[in-house]
Amino acid sequence: MATEHDEGVPAAPAALDAVSVERAFWDRPSIGIRARLVLGFLSFVGFAVVVIIGAWVLLARLEDRLRFLEAVDRYTMEIQQTRRFEKNYFLHGANLQDMQDHLAEARRLLVAAEPDAAKVLTATELGRMRRHLDGYESALARLVAGAAGPGAAPAERSAIEAALRDNGSQMVAVALELADKERASVNRTLALFKRLPVVFLVLLLAFSVIVADVLARQMVRPLGRLMKTTERIAGGDFTPLTPSRWYRDEFSNLGLALNTMMRELAHRQEVLVQSHKLSAIGTLTAGVAHELNNPMNNITLTAEMLREDYATLSDAQRLEMVEDLVTQVARAQRIVRNLLDFARESEITTERLDLGDVLRAATGLAANQIKLSGAKIAVEVAENLPAIHGDRQALSQVFVNLLINALDAVRKGGRVTITAGPAREAACVQVVIADDGCGIPAHVLPKIFDPFFTTKSKGKGTGLGLSVSLGIVRQHGGDIRVESEPGHGSSFTVVLPAAMVPRVDPAGSGPPTPTPASRPVPRA
Repeated sequence: MATEHDEGVPAAPAALDAVSVERAFWDRPSIGIRARLVLGFLSFVGFAVVVIIGAWVLLARLEDRLRFLEAVDRYTMEIQQTRRFEKNYFLHGANLQDMQDHLAEARRLLVAAEPDAAKVLTATELGRMRRHLDGYESALARLVAGAAGPGAAPAERSAIEAALRDNGSQMVAVALELADKERASVNRTLALFKRLPVVFLVLLLAFSVIVADVLARQMVRPLGRLMKTTERIAGGDFTPLTPSRWYRDEFSNLGLALNTMMRELAHRQEVLVQSHKLSAIGTLTAGVAHELNNPMNNITLTAEMLREDYATLSDAQRLEMVEDLVTQVARAQRIVRNLLDFARESEITTERLDLGDVLRAATGLAANQIKLSGAKIAVEVAENLPAIHGDRQALSQVFVNLLINALDAVRKGGRVTITAGPAREAACVQVVIADDGCGIPAHVLPKIFDPFFTTKSKGKGTGLGLSVSLGIVRQHGGDIRVESEPGHGSSFTVVLPAAMVPRVDPAGSGPPTPTPASRPVPRA
């Protein structure tokens, strides 16, 4: 199984092969983005259903309480009517039947309300109501049976009257107490219903934020990782991605697609490199054959003429032919030497150099070419220009090559400007060699650093000068840029890393204060 990694992050150094990485993706259960969106939607629906069910339960309880409260109010009214007729009976000896009727109605209401009462009241409260009602009915039954009639003993009549009053007052008190209690409960429930929409909106907002954050993190983070992967691919790193989560989704499929793309890119890059190598070998071979063919033909022709006409030639003519042979051999040696400089980058000996001194020395080496061209040369070196680390002879060769190319491009009386100063790049200096010559056509510009490519007339150049110069500058950790417009001249910019050294405290006390160190000179 693949080691856990974030999408967009390459596998560990012990990289997994393509089959293992692909199997690591496909072995995970599939939970797609659509499924997560549906799950998020269903969670909203579930949340709403829970709230609705809760509201429905509260409404049902409120309905039970309201129904019970109505029954309690009617029950209380019947009890109060019974007590009113009770007073009439004991004062005037009338309305006994009315007492029985209202008490029977109270009993009926209590029996009818018992299902709702069981949901609202406790068993103790319901028992109190029944006990007092039963006591009142018992006392009333004794009263109806004549126990309190004219012939009854005063003590018996007083006991029945006390029982009726006691149970009646308790029934009214319990009924009023329950009614007040239920009204308070109903009021609390109504107040809760008033707050319920606000609570629902707050909870819905919080739930929405949580769900949105979860979904966003599950989608935005993989996108960020995949963005980093594209940047890594652009940098040439084709290490395959490995899964980071226990499930597989559309981002995993995209990761698989990226792995396939990187695999194909790596393969095509290898093919392209091989093709480029073969093309470079072909170009190099053709250039060597073309450049060496001319001096070898001259040597062959001169040697044949010397052999055939040796007896008839004067000593001066023989010497001239020999000198021609030496010249052509030297030309062939120069071609081979330039080729070796191009193909095999020699070791450079670095030392601290003043760029102005190097430029002035290079201008002195090209003094004869400057005089023959009739061009005007201007050398401008910025004040306090940092020194560089490099090989004096190799850098002089670079600037001489560029200067001679500029002199070849200008007409008689033209102008070549050499300017040294700080570069756009940090901790770097640059040398700009600009001329007002014929310029370089746009279709030729990309080829000027190719080996054996030259626009000079036959015999004037080998086409290796710029290639060798670029190799030397890159050995020093720099680069050469060129800008040109036909008819308006060319500008070659040589960028080199500056040599920074520790700055010594002017007071002479304390340790040296370090400044940015020079960039190391890489070896090509």
